[in-house]
This record gives sequence, C-alpha cells and structure tokens, in this order.
Amino acid sequence: MHTMEELHFTGNALKGSRPLLSFDATFDATPAMRLIKEMLHHTFGIPKGARKSKPFTDHVISFTIADGKIWFRNYQVSEAEVAKDTDPDAPKSKAVETELSLVEIGPRFVMTPIVILEGSFGGPVIYENKEFVSPNAIRADIRSRKAQKYHARTQEKTKREVKMKALGIEEGREKGELDDDVLFA
Repeated sequence: MHTMEELHFTGNALKGSRPLLSFDATFDATPAMRLIKEMLHHTFGIPKGARKSKPFTDHVISFTIADGKIWFRNYQVSEAEVAKDTDPDAPKSKAVETELSLVEIGPRFVMTPIVILEGSFGGPVIYENKEFVSPNAIRADIRSRKAQKYHARTQEKTKREVKMKALGIEEGREKGELDDDVLFA
C-alpha cells in the first residue's frame, strides 16, 4: 500500500475540464464487462455541453482489466513543441511540431467486480465473480486453522494423561516442589 505522497505525481488537470475515457479492449469481451464499461462511462464521463465544464480535454482516464480487476489510472495530456528540420541545406527552415505525452497525475486505484444485480440493491444476479473471496472469509479461515491447532494440542494432552493413568505412572509419582499444583496453588 502506497500513499499519494510517496508516488510523487507531477502533473495536474484543470478544474472543470472534461476527461477522455480510455477503455481496454477486454471490456467488449463479455456482456458483464460491457455493462461495467457503460456504468463507468456514465460515472466518469461528462457530457459535452454540461454546465460548469470547460470546452476542452486535458486529461485521460484509463480503465484496464488485468487479473479480473479493473485498474483505474489518471493521466495529464502534456504538449511539447519540437522543432524539426525540413531541409538540411536551407538555413533557418524549421517547422514546429507538437508532441503529446501522458503524465500520470493520480489518483489510482483497483476495483474488484464482485456481483451485479438487476435492481438497485436486489434482484436477480446478472454477474457474479466466482473467484472473489471476501476478507471476512479469509480471516475466519485463519481463525479456524488456529483453533484446530489448539484443539489438536489439547486432545493430544488428554490422550497422554489417559495413557499415563492407564499405565499407572502418574499415580505412583510424588509431587515435587516444581510441579504446577505446588507452584500455582
């Protein structure tokens, strides 16, 4: 986990400028991904004539699918003028050409699609991520493994005590000054 301060993003986008949305080609592969693409388009896209929006675009929002997750990145479009020589024999014949580059400005995050329902908060399931395991299930599994280890240790201890009593070893032994019963009495 990294904070935005650690990443040192250098660019910025003007307030009110419209983003250019860039989607990975895998968003068109399945109907569920097309639905997610449409939802992201409606969430992050700004109509051309929207109130308080500027009439230009100066940043690109990129959505990419990798490992079953949606990766969100935000880039600034920066222009740089590059002078090119058109004719090497002619003096001072320079043509100015603009070169575009993308500079990441943040924020960045990763989304895991879990389930898509037909209604707002209920209804039939349209899409379900079968590979997703919730963090609560992972924590419960870790807790149950620890409990199983403890249970196995206590069972071994009781088996050992029963076996010692069956052999008569425990009964004939005198209690010493370092036995638990004497120390913690």
